[in-house]
Amino acid sequence: MWQELGIALCLVLVLEGILPFLYPRRWRMAVAHIAQLPERRLRMMGLASMLLGTALLYLLH
Repeated sequence: MWQELGIALCLVLVLEGILPFLYPRRWRMAVAHIAQLPERRLRMMGLASMLLGTALLYLLH
């Protein structure tokens, strides 16, 4: 199980690095925009992301 968790973490890092590598200026602007969002909206976005990821894992597994 620990090996799969390590693989998943590595894939997250690769995926997270794609946008800053390909579009650094746009990525910087997006991060600045996200930093200005209200905390409640950020929490809802995080919750939606976790639920979507969990649902996709369930469907794929």
